[in-house]
Amino acid sequence: MKISTRGRYAIRVMLDLAEHNTGDYIPLTDIAKRQEISEKYLEAIVSSLVKAGFLVALRGKNGGYRLTKSPEEYTMQSVLQITEGAFAPVSCLETEQNLCDRAETCKTLKMWKGFQKVVNDYFSNITLQDLLDDESDQYYI
Repeated sequence: MKISTRGRYAIRVMLDLAEHNTGDYIPLTDIAKRQEISEKYLEAIVSSLVKAGFLVALRGKNGGYRLTKSPEEYTMQSVLQITEGAFAPVSCLETEQNLCDRAETCKTLKMWKGFQKVVNDYFSNITLQDLLDDESDQYYI
């Protein structure tokens, strides 16, 4: 399993917005400069975060983006699911119903389900606030 730049940048955008939260909208140009990420690339990322209800956007002179909730309400799992989709290590676990013909007899399915659970549990227990607090020792298993 590999997290794409899109997923990593989504987390960086969310962190940037949380760190610089004054209640005002933060222009994408400011975020792009601070994070050293192309503004064009960030447009697609923030668009998906707005669509998911994680950010609110305002167009115009004083426009920009801001979080819709407080940092402790965003888990890394929820942010990454927007950009990465399901955390499925194998294709048969990508949908809720396993459509694989071999599911009933597969000797490895339990292992893949266990791996998926570990990843989901790990990322669902880290919030944006945790990353802001930077208590990095807490992330080691």
